[in-house]
Amino acid sequence: MPKIWTVAELTREIGQTLTENPDFVNCWVSGEISNYKNHRPSGHWYFTVKDEYSSIKGVMFRSRAERVRFVPQDGMKVLVRGSIRIYERDGNIQLYADEMQPSGVGALYLAFEQLKERLAQEGLFDTERKKPIPRFPRRIGIVTSPTGAALKDILKVMERRNPQISWILAPAAVQGELAPREVAQAIARLNRQAQVDVIIVGRGGGSLEELWAFNTVEVARAIAASGIPVISAVGHETDVTIADMVADLRAPTPSAAAELAVPLWMELKANLAQMESRLRSSMALQIHQKRQRVDSLKSIGPLSNPFWRVDQNRQRLDALSERLEQGMTRFVSDKNGILRLLAAKLDLLSPLAILGRGYSLTYGPKGNVLRHSDEINVGQQVQVRLQQGALTCAVLSKSSDPK
Repeated sequence: MPKIWTVAELTREIGQTLTENPDFVNCWVSGEISNYKNHRPSGHWYFTVKDEYSSIKGVMFRSRAERVRFVPQDGMKVLVRGSIRIYERDGNIQLYADEMQPSGVGALYLAFEQLKERLAQEGLFDTERKKPIPRFPRRIGIVTSPTGAALKDILKVMERRNPQISWILAPAAVQGELAPREVAQAIARLNRQAQVDVIIVGRGGGSLEELWAFNTVEVARAIAASGIPVISAVGHETDVTIADMVADLRAPTPSAAAELAVPLWMELKANLAQMESRLRSSMALQIHQKRQRVDSLKSIGPLSNPFWRVDQNRQRLDALSERLEQGMTRFVSDKNGILRLLAAKLDLLSPLAILGRGYSLTYGPKGNVLRHSDEINVGQQVQVRLQQGALTCAVLSKSSDPK
């Protein structure tokens, strides 16, 4: 009787057979991608590789997918390297991918084109967002390898063009897996800590793989986020990177970047001397014109007779003095009239004027004016004030009767 397999036994046996067959281990499969899905929580890729006759499911785990330099798309022709195994839970044969390359085009080139299109859509290449390079920078920031030829070339040109200018190096790896992060961090560090007017980012020439750090989204966004203008100087003149497109200015080589960033000292001196000469000529012309103006005023204006103005002011002073004297006379006269009027009014109210009409004032022993007979006793003396002279009298009798 033939053996009866359980489903689990059968799938395990098929899996073992696939594992033991060397043709199905680390093999290459050519086909078209379909049903591609990037499982966001895990980062694993799930897809199908098919041709016109058949298809096979595939999976690429996150650790492998992170090494792929392009993003798969449905309909893309690819070469996939991996192992054929069975997924026992579903009984499906799957391709467990370790590597993926675009078929007919290089992976790096495809990744470059995809990132360029993506960043262009975001506006990172737009001319409007590019910052002008300062004409007279005081300090240059440099992001490159401290041991590379690019740094030597940049410093050599800077020394030749302007030995007075200062610079600061933000060292970073420019090749390898750590390069993108180090370049991005160096740009951010210069923005955060160093007071520089322009940043040169770059390295010497190399292959596409060697220049790849400057074709990454990490470096592109760091350049775009820089508040300080950035000059990209990556490789040779024929090398064009994403960093070149995002930067505020692209230089064909690191040496050319230094030429663009640093003004020539001798040119500055010559320009300064020329400006000084023009300023002196302008000042001499201005002084000559002002002297001619003064000479003209001296011959036809008040300056021809400087005492004329003094004489006129003296005449004005005489006229003002006369007006002041007349005004004071009228003022005093008016005030005298007022005083006489007030004196007459006071005289009418004076008790002495009343005495002139036959009346008298009687004062008690204490000097108080007596207004009633009850204020004095019989036998006391009183003083009587007349218009002329005074009397001392004794009170012989008194009466309260006004009659």
